Amino acid sequence: MERDDIIEYSLNTHHSEEDGRKIRKKIWQVTALLTLITAVEIFVGVKFPRYAVSDTTWLMIKFFYTILTIIKAGYIVLVFMHLGDERKNLRWAILAPYGLFILYLIFICLTEGTFVNFSWTNFL
Repeated sequence: MERDDIIEYSLNTHHSEEDGRKIRKKIWQVTALLTLITAVEIFVGVKFPRYAVSDTTWLMIKFFYTILTIIKAGYIVLVFMHLGDERKNLRWAILAPYGLFILYLIFICLTEGTFVNFSWTNFL
């Protein structure tokens, strides 16, 4: 028995070979950029282990990782969730609150981490 409530959308798509090339090129560009950022993160992690760097350098590395992670997350949202195809104001309306929230979380982590460290050193 054949169902008539299932619509086969793939039968209605008509892409030319040129459109297919553009789509494949975009996929390769996204893959290359995300791979490059990940490779940079891994290189920094291998080249500068925690025991071999000063506290200031380690703090800079942590901020570097945070910034690269936010860039990757934003790029993934722009490409894979098709937010990059929307108007600039809508992109900012969606991404800006998340950016502010992430900055707030970083502030809370640094503030509470400092307090916990201060309390722990005074406790001992």
